[in-house]
Amino acid sequence: MGMFNKLSDIKWLSLLTNLVIAAATTIVIVWALPVNTDTNFKFEVGKPWAHGTLIANYKFDIHKSDEAIKEEQDLLLKEFCPYYIMEEDVEEKALADFGKALERDTTGVLKSYRTLIERRLHFLYEQGIMNDQEYNQMANDTTSIIRIVKDKMETPTEISSILPVRRAYDRIFSDEELTEHRTQLAKFNLFNFVRPNLKYDVERNSIERDELLGSVASVVGEVEKDEKIIDRGEIVDAETAQKIHSLEKVLEAKNFGKHNGMSHFWGRIFFVAVFILLFTCYLQIYRKSYFAKPLNIVMLYMLIAAFPIAVSLLTNHPYTSLYILPFALVPMITQVFFDSRTAFITLTTTVFISAVSANYQYEFIIVEMAGGMAAIYALSDMSKRAQLFNATLMATLCSAFIYYATQLISGGDYFPRDRSMFAYLVVSGVLTLLAYPLMYVIEKTFGFTSNITFFELSDTNQELLRELSEKAPGTFAHSTTVGNLAAEVARRIGANMLLVRTGALYHDIGKMKNAVFFTENQAGINPHNKLSERGEEKESARIIISHVIEGVKLAEAHRLPDVITDFIRTHHGKGMASFFYIQYKNKHPEEEVDLTAFSYPGPNPQTREQAILMMTDTVEAAVKSLSTYSDETISKRVGELIDAQVKAGYFEECPITFRDISVAKQVLTERLKSIYHTRITYPKLNEEE
Repeated sequence: MGMFNKLSDIKWLSLLTNLVIAAATTIVIVWALPVNTDTNFKFEVGKPWAHGTLIANYKFDIHKSDEAIKEEQDLLLKEFCPYYIMEEDVEEKALADFGKALERDTTGVLKSYRTLIERRLHFLYEQGIMNDQEYNQMANDTTSIIRIVKDKMETPTEISSILPVRRAYDRIFSDEELTEHRTQLAKFNLFNFVRPNLKYDVERNSIERDELLGSVASVVGEVEKDEKIIDRGEIVDAETAQKIHSLEKVLEAKNFGKHNGMSHFWGRIFFVAVFILLFTCYLQIYRKSYFAKPLNIVMLYMLIAAFPIAVSLLTNHPYTSLYILPFALVPMITQVFFDSRTAFITLTTTVFISAVSANYQYEFIIVEMAGGMAAIYALSDMSKRAQLFNATLMATLCSAFIYYATQLISGGDYFPRDRSMFAYLVVSGVLTLLAYPLMYVIEKTFGFTSNITFFELSDTNQELLRELSEKAPGTFAHSTTVGNLAAEVARRIGANMLLVRTGALYHDIGKMKNAVFFTENQAGINPHNKLSERGEEKESARIIISHVIEGVKLAEAHRLPDVITDFIRTHHGKGMASFFYIQYKNKHPEEEVDLTAFSYPGPNPQTREQAILMMTDTVEAAVKSLSTYSDETISKRVGELIDAQVKAGYFEECPITFRDISVAKQVLTERLKSIYHTRITYPKLNEEE
């Protein structure tokens, strides 16, 4: 009863942990998704209306677009004549300064031309002098007339009749008499007496501009109540677009406030929570084994949450697009570390949640789903890292082709002029190549091992396997055979073939230390015989058992993944070195033998793959030692050994079923018969006497 309660508590604790992870993921996604409480419809001029029939629920004005209003205002501003105040005191002060210069003239040259110069200066100031920089700006503008205010009177004046300071100075010498003496007059620096007397009237110009801009009408008509604006499938023209934008403004004004914000918030929570709940139900029903390792679940939910967070960041930048996000990474990473069905469900959940922020949700969903499905197909049989590039290429091409197809369906051109979308998809494809380094990071962070890593580790040119083949060739041959047999069993029962084959290749690496003590490496001499003669069966057992401990040490020294090291620990489970135990017991029948001296440290197999290896390892070694090979002897031996393991309880801690064990017996029997088949006896040729 106590054991039952303990298991029940563990089950509820696991369920609670999973719910907390799912709830935390929902909260993070809802928080990350961009807050958008507007009522904008998603449409584009020149394309079909994708929503339902739009009918006005009330009467409203049709407003011009901001661009149209701005265009009209710009046209009016081009005709606007700015106001300038003519400052009379500027002339007075300039002539006063000229008078002081006359007093300092000892040569009498300046005094002789006083009247002529003063008359020229007065004429220039009457015409109007403007700052050079301001004049150049006005001259480059389309404005040709300004209004000069003098004594409260406005005088429209062409800009060409106004003088900049530099030109006004040159006009002083337009008189022939002054021109002849320009060199002599230059030393008196007459330029100092030519000053701008036209000042920009900031206040009056501001008022006039505001009145002018305010005269632009923002309303061009009205829509009556219950009037149909547009129907589904109709092409949106410019006039209809104006009506829709006007309705959006009305709806926004009516719905703006606390209630709208809260409804939007709760809507996002319900939307995200439903998809996360459906994803969790899928795992609970079809992939319950993933919950055995919390890191599996954490990684999946983190992967789903990462893209909505990225979406929220991109929506704050107007020069980017959601399509540059490499959504194909989701199924690629999921398939590498889990399976294709989970990859598809994870992709679907991520894309649908992220679609909330997309302008054209239908288009976004089908483009990203198509690319993700192409990636899943490309990685269906992944055996090398180069396939990641192939998957990326297929995902990118498929996404681009589907997008092009949707544009044709919407009435687009065969050769679209706007190709920015294809550029975004190419960028997304380049970013998808991040799958390669991400796989390494995930393996190290979450303790996963990908199929690619299994392929690399199963290469017999690996340092550890090459060393095994040199120091213990018999063990290497045994491990290779066991790996092939175990992989076939795994294939037949739906287990991980690559994992069990790789584990089989490394399960006996500990035998390298004392290779000659294991029968497959002996050439006629058995060192255990000498130990047996001295009554040292415990030492023989210790050497045999130590290959597990030494194997674990080698695996850790060479940084093999934990999932491979576990095969070394469990391939004998908590079994015994029976041969030496029986020898010792026969010699000491009355002694109470300490079983730990003859027992492997364990643990027993924890996974189906580890159970397959234990069965295959035992059966292959035992059948190889049969004195005669026949269908009956092989079949009987296989059945006896596996039944004994089941009876001993070696498989009670792993999820292998009786059906799996039955299939394993059948596969091993068939394969071992083909390996150790009975050979025919060749006839001898009779010799003629």
